[in-house]
Amino acid sequence: MYDDKKTGFLFVLPFVLGVLLFKLFPFITSLALSFTQFDIIDPPVWVGLQNYRELFGDDPLFRQSLGVTLWFAVLAVPLRVGFALFVAHVLNYKLRGINFFRAAFYLPSILGGSIAVAVLWRFIFSKYGLVNLVLVKLGFEPVAWLADERYSMWTIVLLFTWQFGSACVIFLAALQNVPQSLYEAAECDGASRWQQFWRITVPLITPVIFFNLIMQMVHAFQEFNGPYMITEGGPLSSTYVLALYIYDQSFRFFNLGYGAALSWVLLALVAGLSAISFWSSKYWVFYAGEKDAGKR
Repeated sequence: MYDDKKTGFLFVLPFVLGVLLFKLFPFITSLALSFTQFDIIDPPVWVGLQNYRELFGDDPLFRQSLGVTLWFAVLAVPLRVGFALFVAHVLNYKLRGINFFRAAFYLPSILGGSIAVAVLWRFIFSKYGLVNLVLVKLGFEPVAWLADERYSMWTIVLLFTWQFGSACVIFLAALQNVPQSLYEAAECDGASRWQQFWRITVPLITPVIFFNLIMQMVHAFQEFNGPYMITEGGPLSSTYVLALYIYDQSFRFFNLGYGAALSWVLLALVAGLSAISFWSSKYWVFYAGEKDAGKR
């Protein structure tokens, strides 16, 4: 028995070391650095709350990047979750060759976050790219997608939405667990497909909707590849998200202390929004076996 425990600890040891070295240690180090002035070359100098005072008091670029990030999340998260639910609902039908289409729709989730796809996306929305070529063929004027602040954000939002595969797979698994007998009973009562979707499907998968909303919100606040590779934060800082500002402060201007403070503000923001989401879930998320589910 002792040898079995020893063998089990040996198997767990790489994971524990990985968490300690690559998760917990950087986590604690970044918190300590947020109270210092550190340029990588010279030793860190303790400055207390100076970084946070400067961040909230004398940094208009922080407020702008925070606003851009919030606006991006407001646009991108509902679109990604809604589109993933729509595609999952379509892929839930029992059709010939449906497994091929499920794999095809999941493919963008694997490729969508890569640098190569971001470069391709930039080319597609460029002045002479594929999108403008199609618009000209249809008789419309070409649009400066990457040079006009009115449209630049939408290129990033569309790329984020295009990577809906992981959320779609989770939705598909939830849809397949909805009892078919409920739909059959609803059809006997004369309910339309639209009514079945809103009265049966949506209430039964609200825990999965809530999970995907939380996960996609976290991903949205961490979005970096799209704004960095496609628009470089422009034009006029219209896509200059907070993750890009953290990168610039830390690795472009070598102000790691300030960058660490920005990172912790981002963490606090995501944690706060997540806490609000968990608090609100008791009013709209229904779990199986709840006695008062129908009363809420």
